[in-house]
Amino acid sequence: MDRMNLTLLTDLYELTMMQGYFKSNSSETVVFDVFYRKNPSGSGYAICCGLEQVIDYIKNLNFSYDDIEYLRSLTIFDEDFLTYLSSFHFSGDIYAIPEGSVVFPKEPLIKVIAPIMEAQLIETAILNIVNHQSLIATKASRVAYAAKGDGIMEFGLRRAQGPDAGIYGARAAVIGGCIGTSCVLTGKMWDIPVKGTHAHSWIMSFPDEYTAFKTYANLYPDACILLVDTYDTLKSGVPNAIKVFKEMKENGINLTYYGIRLDSGDLAYLSKEARKMLDAAGFNDAIISASSDLDEYLIDSLKTQNAKITSWGVGTNLITSKDCPSFGGVYKLAAIMDNNTGEFVPKIKLSENTEKITNPGNKTVFRIYDKETGKIKADLIAMADETFDENQDLLIFDPIETWKKTLLKAGTYTIREMMTEIFSKGICNYTSPSVGEIKQYCESELNTLWDETRRLVNPHKVHIDLSDKLYDIKKKLLDNYDKN
Repeated sequence: MDRMNLTLLTDLYELTMMQGYFKSNSSETVVFDVFYRKNPSGSGYAICCGLEQVIDYIKNLNFSYDDIEYLRSLTIFDEDFLTYLSSFHFSGDIYAIPEGSVVFPKEPLIKVIAPIMEAQLIETAILNIVNHQSLIATKASRVAYAAKGDGIMEFGLRRAQGPDAGIYGARAAVIGGCIGTSCVLTGKMWDIPVKGTHAHSWIMSFPDEYTAFKTYANLYPDACILLVDTYDTLKSGVPNAIKVFKEMKENGINLTYYGIRLDSGDLAYLSKEARKMLDAAGFNDAIISASSDLDEYLIDSLKTQNAKITSWGVGTNLITSKDCPSFGGVYKLAAIMDNNTGEFVPKIKLSENTEKITNPGNKTVFRIYDKETGKIKADLIAMADETFDENQDLLIFDPIETWKKTLLKAGTYTIREMMTEIFSKGICNYTSPSVGEIKQYCESELNTLWDETRRLVNPHKVHIDLSDKLYDIKKKLLDNYDKN
């Protein structure tokens, strides 16, 4: 599928600032960090997602003739600046945490190192892409966790906020834990399984429910899931479905993937009664799937009530992340290169809100695991030139409540750097894995979380610490500000 040129997918002030830098001959190399401050949906973690589209965006970043003509029509840009834009291309470096990774607040998900005009331009699009897809992937992982191994189908296309939200949201949902989507275009673009049943209108278009079921079964004997709540679930829908299943069996059809779908009513009660009816008729392996405004909390409640549902179609509340409709990622300047020394000078954004004070400098992220269990003990935000030796003791501490310290003895932990190079001097040297591969990686990442961190309500917070070097730089900048 051809990708749309997203070069003008930017806030106007990015371009007006660019012109300001251009006019003042500002060409300093800078570091910008993409990070978020709070986990969405009350979660104990997030899933980073959207890197593949970010890569496509950067690769295709150029101002077309029509783009330049449009900008000229705004009468706020000078000709010399427009001439510069007409030959624009990204020449910087980008580092990122791979898609599907478990991530936590305040740590860089993407790091941009580029001339300030270039770094400024790409802010809006990167945030738009990463914020949305990370939000949906995180929500999907919570829904999948609540389902305790049952299959989750993403069914939200018609309720998504526009085509892109539906298409890329479905991709993110599959990465986060869904087994497939109803969105055919998403399936085509990324070779993702597409599934679906039929609508109530199918039933209503026939003289009676039995005929509708029979016709559908004849068309799709290998994937026969019948929607049983159009009229009366237990008195009509389930009995007619059983009648059709019996006829299929009598006709020698091997029932491999078949069952019923519930889309309304008391799902716990109806699924239990339907299970009894199906089992009594000899269809013990018939699937009972459910939809109807599901989210992780309702699925968890239905599981607690011992509902007999084993397959779930989740739409609106997933594709919109209804309880938390924004991810809150930001893009902040962290360092400016000194042209005389070639060294990065750390920069910090201050605020009366403690959580909005940024971490300065050219940084990276290390993940520390318990060696015995493979579970995450903490993340360590450090300067990009730092290294750590698993064969040495490591003291980590809370950067706010600094008296809270943990000594990790040599040999009891493992550590790995999370960020990887994506672009070098404008050239992409990273190949995005397939969605299936990212999904598998995400599953392995989620398995590194303790159960206490994955619980839906009041999850345990993973420690996000600063290295001694980064902490000292941050403290020095804060102290210097106080002196001024």
